[in-house]
Amino acid sequence: MTTHKAVQVASAGAPLTLVDVETTSPPPGHVRIAVAACGVCGTDHGFVSGGFPGLNWPLTPGHEIAGTVAELGDGVEGFAVGDRVAVGWFGGNCNHCVPCRKGQFMQCERMQVPSWHYPGGYAESVVAPATALARIPEGLTFAEAAPLGCAGVTTYNALRHTRAKPGDLVAVLGIGGLGHLGVQFARAMGFETVAIARGADKEADARALGAHHYIDSRAVDVASALRDLGGAAAVLATAANSQAMGDTVGGLAPEGQLVIVGVSADTLPISPMQLISQGLSVSGHPSGTSRDVEETMRFAVLTGVRARIEERPLAEAAEAYAAMEEGRARYRMVLTM
Repeated sequence: MTTHKAVQVASAGAPLTLVDVETTSPPPGHVRIAVAACGVCGTDHGFVSGGFPGLNWPLTPGHEIAGTVAELGDGVEGFAVGDRVAVGWFGGNCNHCVPCRKGQFMQCERMQVPSWHYPGGYAESVVAPATALARIPEGLTFAEAAPLGCAGVTTYNALRHTRAKPGDLVAVLGIGGLGHLGVQFARAMGFETVAIARGADKEADARALGAHHYIDSRAVDVASALRDLGGAAAVLATAANSQAMGDTVGGLAPEGQLVIVGVSADTLPISPMQLISQGLSVSGHPSGTSRDVEETMRFAVLTGVRARIEERPLAEAAEAYAAMEEGRARYRMVLTM
């Protein structure tokens, strides 16, 4: 029996512990990946704390995986041992349910997420469905590729599906793990880019990331500030704060869009009256398929967009997770094997 190192959480809220687990061969339609890097995402807290239904314990977190195909299961086509691949939040789909048959793969009724439906990437080895694999292009290291499988594709894919055109005013609410990539992608797409965050201390970073304008939500009324700039064609809400999201709606241009990727269970403070007269829309955006991840990575190579990361070895996963959870991480932590 061969084994590999993995980080496990024995039960909801239990500590992250490095253990030896059995290395299994992939079943049909799957591959085994030798993991080189795995991002630490804020959503990992939901798994470690038991916040998702149907979790299996012990649980291995991690859904921002980058590595090399080490072994192929029967029936896998288009990939070979040695290929550099990433697996993000989109961890495989069934291709049989009605949403899949309609091409709505992010709404697959049996969509799989690493760490939720199979052991995740805080490990030296991961077995994943071939449908989850995104090819990593030349020009990206494994550590650079890993966060693009979730944080990267979530922001890039959301922005490119807005109606905003190059030159339009586009705002990014929140300059954290998601938002710092959103600002870079918005600038690279040719938008007049606004960063919105709490406190003047984030302005220098926001401008270094590419923001043309900075709005300190503690100092000014966000909607008024956006209107003074001409009104936003789109706001990408990455901050998990429903009140802050609602505060941007008054700053949208006619037919403007509030696109939400930050996760919050709180009710949005938005009235129908706000939406109707100006023809505004509010939508949620899921991350993206494996092909969307590929396109995100290719765009990042073309434009120089990169997550700001701090690398830690797998053995320090508990500390890296704590740094993310307590807000000590500088944007993104990435575990390396």
